[in-house]
Amino acid sequence: MPLEVVSRPPVGSPRPTPLLFVHGAWHAAWCWENFLGYFAERGYAAHALSLPGHGGSPGRERLRWTRIAEYAAAVIEVAQGLPTPPVLIGHSMGGLTVQKALETCAAPAGVLLASVPPGGVLAGTLRLSQRHPLVLLRVNLTFSLAPVVGTPALAREVLFSPGTPEAVVRACHARLQDESYLAFLDMLALDLPRPDRVRAPLLVLGGAQDGLFPPAEVEATARACGVQATVFPDMGHDLMLEPGWPQVAAHIAAWLEARGL
Repeated sequence: MPLEVVSRPPVGSPRPTPLLFVHGAWHAAWCWENFLGYFAERGYAAHALSLPGHGGSPGRERLRWTRIAEYAAAVIEVAQGLPTPPVLIGHSMGGLTVQKALETCAAPAGVLLASVPPGGVLAGTLRLSQRHPLVLLRVNLTFSLAPVVGTPALAREVLFSPGTPEAVVRACHARLQDESYLAFLDMLALDLPRPDRVRAPLLVLGGAQDGLFPPAEVEATARACGVQATVFPDMGHDLMLEPGWPQVAAHIAAWLEARGL
């Protein structure tokens, strides 16, 4: 069974470079619905995959034990199946996955949205343990990441800014799923990004009200990649789903177009 890939063909004169969007933990290809339409309207062939065990992709039965390396291999597989090498655009865990893919796979560029920072998720895990110790206890007892976003209130705290409408939070929460515990360990320490191995130009973005990776960690990612971070005020972790998503998409589009992509 092939991986789920949701695609939007370009509208009008097609641009030369396709885009491949990679979701983060608990999400799947559905989270890029806004961006797929936006970039297709601007002439891009826009594709979003669901990583193994996510959305409509196979592997749900062994999701708990899926490694980041398997996610990166899936991204490379889909990218190599496109007619032209795509720009890889990853969110959160997908940002780490994009970095791991770019360590061995050439691409015209990469975009990291609220990405797992070079030091991994240890700092974020410690913050979670201070705010919600019982949640982290359940994660480690059940080998499941689902408790982290187990309620709409937790999903808002982790994924959205306080000003996000409740309807947006609840609609997202209803579609969230479990995440690999082994991938969590990879993000904690076992398989951290190696920006020194990445040759593609990178754009690093984050939200000032991110409940997972605050601006300091976004800026650490940018420094490791040798670039300046752009942090959007009044936005949380899910930059592609919050009401302010068009300004994030416009920033990415301008950056791509400036590079002839």
